[in-house]
This record gives sequence, structure tokens and C-alpha cells, in this order.
Amino acid sequence: MTELPRRLLLTGLASAPLLAGRARAAEGAAEAAPVRVGVLVDQSGPFADTAGTGSVEAARMAVEDFGPRVLGRPIEVLSADHQNKTDVGVSIAREWLGPRGVDMILDMGNSSIALAVQGLVRDANRVAIPVSAVSSDLAGRACSPNGIQWAQNNWSNAAALMRVLRTQGKTTFFLVTVDYNFGLSLEADAANAITGNGGKVLGRVRHPLNTSDFSSYLLQAQASGAEVVVFASAGTDVINGVEQAHEFGLTPKQTLAAPGFYLSDVHAVGLPRTQGLTFMQSWYWDLNDTTRAWARRFMARRGRMPNDVHAADYSATLHFLRAVAQAGTLDGRAVIAAMKAAPVRDVFTQDGHIRANNKLVFTRYLTQVKTPAESHAPWDYLKILAAVPPDQAFRPLGETGCPLVRA
Repeated sequence: MTELPRRLLLTGLASAPLLAGRARAAEGAAEAAPVRVGVLVDQSGPFADTAGTGSVEAARMAVEDFGPRVLGRPIEVLSADHQNKTDVGVSIAREWLGPRGVDMILDMGNSSIALAVQGLVRDANRVAIPVSAVSSDLAGRACSPNGIQWAQNNWSNAAALMRVLRTQGKTTFFLVTVDYNFGLSLEADAANAITGNGGKVLGRVRHPLNTSDFSSYLLQAQASGAEVVVFASAGTDVINGVEQAHEFGLTPKQTLAAPGFYLSDVHAVGLPRTQGLTFMQSWYWDLNDTTRAWARRFMARRGRMPNDVHAADYSATLHFLRAVAQAGTLDGRAVIAAMKAAPVRDVFTQDGHIRANNKLVFTRYLTQVKTPAESHAPWDYLKILAAVPPDQAFRPLGETGCPLVRA
């Protein structure tokens, strides 16, 4: 052996413990990397009140209640505004799933974005939990082994409500729909429920997202003579539609129905113009002592009462963290399995379970907006007409079209 190779060998042997130490240090640093929850929502557009920064706050509350660490790692909540642009949402998700190391992407708000992100999350074997993204496809034909749709969906919002309106003797309907995946899915579910229960759809119009002027659509609805005008939209679209329907004099001759309406929308429009409006809710702050206590915590932090989306974001985050602890891993499919194995019992629901199509099902509530005389305090807006059990509140499993059910 020559002197140069001998020196290289000795140098290599001498440096081996240092290199091994560095490797162990790097491995330890990787093991200590935070568990990251990314809340991807509209924070500045039409759904900012429905979800927005309130959803971020709800996720943070869940982390606080769970504890600061899981699997020995700290827990972080990240947030971003997708601006209701699919390319922006997908770009954020790619960064989160790559360099940022996000383990679960929450809420998403916009169904087109949620459908795209759910596919990315599946390929990365992480976890996606759509909450205020309510396209029925998310737990239907586009269901994912790595995604769980947590709160309401379009079928649940529309079918139960249309059945109630039919039992009230309403026969003819006109649909005003926001023209993207969410609205089209909601329109389809509403129309199927109407015709399936013997009603008639007299007409349909579609409008772009974030429309400020509904005059032409409302004139067509008015001219149709339909007994019920259904707004297949959400956020500022449904707020603008309901407000302008009153201005155009559609009510009281025509009944307004809004399957995608929320408590925050009632607050925005006011009781005088929303009184009597009937819609489905997954949760209401004034249900019981537990919901009232949690809502007061949220109110102290945000200055406004939470709606059912915010409570669902809290629930989804808490259940995810519990499942990570139970599974002992961040492997997406293993965490999903642990989530499905455990019942959901928290401030959001006391009877929730996750079905084979990766949809959380639970008791929902048929609600009606109070009259101003019936409301006795700020945010005292809704009365519960009926509790709808899980097997009636959500589409029958065999009709969802989810490939996971057939597997």
C-alpha cells in the first residue's frame, strides 16, 4: 500500500465517527420536525366569513386542547389564502407537501381546489380533510383513500331541504346556480331531490362566482312563476342573491331556499331579510352547554360567533391529531385508518363515524331563521325544527359512486 492511499484510509477512518455523528444529528433533527397542519382557505373573497381566518383559529384551538406535541414533535398550524383560484391553491399545496412538510391539509373551501388538492395529497400519502368544500364528488366518484370529507356536502344540504319543501306543498322550483363545481353539484343534488319527490324544475340560470348584480337572474326567476327560488351558491353570492331578491319583490310571493346558507350569512344580511329562511346546519352554537362554552371561547378570540364550518375544522384537527397518536406514525393511510376506527365525539358531534367512502356522517339539524321578535340576544338567530339522523342526513352509501365502497 502506498503512502497516499494509507493516509486517505486513515483520514477516512478518523472522520467516520464524525460523519456518523452528523448523520445521527440529521436524523434526530428530522425526527423532531414539527407535525404541520395547513389550513387552506379563502381569506379575502366570497367565503372569507364562512371559513376564512376563523377556520385557522379553530384549528389552533384544537391544537391547544390536544396538547403542544404529538409523537414527540411540536405541532404547527400554517395557513394560506387560495384566492379561489385553482392554480394558486394547487401551487400552495405542492409547496406544503414538498419543502414545507405539511402532514394534513384542512378545509379548502372551494370544491374545485379541494378536488385537485385531494389528488395531490393522495399521491404524497398525506391527509386531506375538506370541510367547507362541499361537493358531493369529494366523497363520491372522486373519493380518496387519503381524504375525509368532514362536514356537510351538497347532497345533505339540498336533499333534506327539498324534501321538507315538498312536504310543505311546494311543487315548482327555479334554480339560480353559481357556475363552478360546487354550484353545479348542488344544483344536481337539489334537482334530483325535487323531481324524485314529485316536484318540477321550471328553469335554471347560472352566474359567475362572486357576482354582485343578480337582476337578470332574479327577473327570470320571477317570470317563471316558480313557488320556490333556490340559490345554489354560498358566501357573498348567496348573500347578494337573497338581499336582491327582497329588493326585487320576489318575497313573500315566492319562497327563497338556500341550501348553502350559514349562520354568518344570516348575520351579514340581517334578520328582517332572512326571517323564515329554512336550511340545514351541521352545528349551532346554542345547542347545549358544551357548544355554548366552546363558542364563547371562539368569540373571545374572534369577536364573532363561530358557524358550523369553524366547529367542524376544530373537530377534524382534533380527530386527526388523536389518530396520529394512536397510529404512532404520520403515514397518511395509516392515519386515515385510525381516524375511521374511532368514533367522533367532541363539541361538533356526539354520534359521528366515518363511512367506507371516507365521509363523516352525523346528526344534522333543519333550522329556520327567527323573526326579529323571536331573537333575544346577539347571534340568537336560529331555531331547530328537527334533528335529522345520520342515515337520513347523508346519501345512502351504495349511491355515492365512491370506488372505495366497491373495493
